[in-house]
Amino acid sequence: MKEVDFLVIGSGSGLDVANAAVNQGDSVAVVEKGPLGGTCLNRGCIPSKMLLYHAEVLETVERAGEFHIDAEVNDVAFSDIVQEVNEEVAADADSIQRGLRSSAKHDLYEGEGRFVDERTVEIVGGEDDGTRIRAENILIAAGTRPTIPDIDGIEAVDYLTSTEALQLETPPEHLIIVGGGYIAAELGHFFGTFGSEVTIIGRRPNLLPDADEEVAEAFTERYADRFTVHTGHAATAVSEADGEVTVEAQPYEYGADGGIEGEPTTITGDELLVAAGRRPNTDTLNLDAAGVETDEQGFVETDEYLRTDAEGVWALGDIVGEYLLKHSANHEAGAVVRNMYGAEMEPVDYTAMPWAVFASPEVAGVGATEADLRASGEEYATRTYDYDQTARGSAMKADGFLKALISLDGEILGCHIIGPEASNLIQEVVVAMKAGSGSVQDIRQSVHIHPALSEVVQRGFSGQFSRGDHEHSH
Repeated sequence: MKEVDFLVIGSGSGLDVANAAVNQGDSVAVVEKGPLGGTCLNRGCIPSKMLLYHAEVLETVERAGEFHIDAEVNDVAFSDIVQEVNEEVAADADSIQRGLRSSAKHDLYEGEGRFVDERTVEIVGGEDDGTRIRAENILIAAGTRPTIPDIDGIEAVDYLTSTEALQLETPPEHLIIVGGGYIAAELGHFFGTFGSEVTIIGRRPNLLPDADEEVAEAFTERYADRFTVHTGHAATAVSEADGEVTVEAQPYEYGADGGIEGEPTTITGDELLVAAGRRPNTDTLNLDAAGVETDEQGFVETDEYLRTDAEGVWALGDIVGEYLLKHSANHEAGAVVRNMYGAEMEPVDYTAMPWAVFASPEVAGVGATEADLRASGEEYATRTYDYDQTARGSAMKADGFLKALISLDGEILGCHIIGPEASNLIQEVVVAMKAGSGSVQDIRQSVHIHPALSEVVQRGFSGQFSRGDHEHSH
């Protein structure tokens, strides 16, 4: 049996901890069943955002007429775009693999890791099949995979998940998407921009249901203009014949007493993308042998320091289910390093954790939504501010707005943005909430460049706020 100081299952953000362990002089084992680099690099944010930037360029050209510029797109080498992105991703994964293989301080085991006991992991599959490794400390960072909902006939249909969709070298003629979250939004935008007819089926009343309701409503309206959108519907049956996929969807009342009722809607297309969320890979790890507890959804349970119930076993990233975001996983990796090697334990701090959806329109948010504040009973004030009220926003013919939420004494509680550069604009608010005093004065008293787009944030947090639970129309 191989014995090491530190072992990590998963090669995404867990590698940050592995490298820190090496720097501390520990012997390190890395276990990975897929390409090196984890979900973000291989199947998630990196390839998707690289592809989406191509859509942004095409969309910019197609909008040129709005600015009295006569431009046309003569050709799109779609397969070249997809191949180039996937080749770059594969090269990065190979580079990580070569780096680990050539390191005298890392041992790489390419296979699936399963616990044998509290501190022993066995490799299943690959060249290292059957190898057992015992470690003083173990980090579970094995991520998630797409959830496949219980739809009648789904097992007999050749459907796509986000993994396969990112590798399609021809845009579908008609893409049907089951799911209404960020993956559906981003991939619907990508394929729709490159010519696919897109139909989206989502159970919730709006797309992006985790966003602030006002933003989610505006986003859903925009998508309903671009695509066929069936929100408040559940896919109940799918079938495939002669290269066509048929999906039956029925009205769905979301909530504790919700049920499927009413007449079905039938949609036929040539590709089906299932984008109905993600599930943790805990069921592959034999966690019972280690005494690691999971919650009802299967995510690893940890304390505030990211320790599991098993002594010496830690967890981070998507598999703990706090935030399924790469920047959250990186943040958690830093916390694990501090807690494993620092003088004192520090709870992981999730204050001001931002998120963004790289669709069109772009959406970003941080902190509480208005629904959160209503549910908490906390008194608050809110203000919305439209992009086109700034010089830059008007020049861009930007359709979007910022929504600011503050306490009655001026503490920033949340911010939600829909419109161009939302993912960049939100960062100022994150810094104010995290590194500043957390007060609206951090933004108001900072000099903003005129006429930059950042004036949307400055003005959004200035001027007259309204007490909570108000209606605002755009």
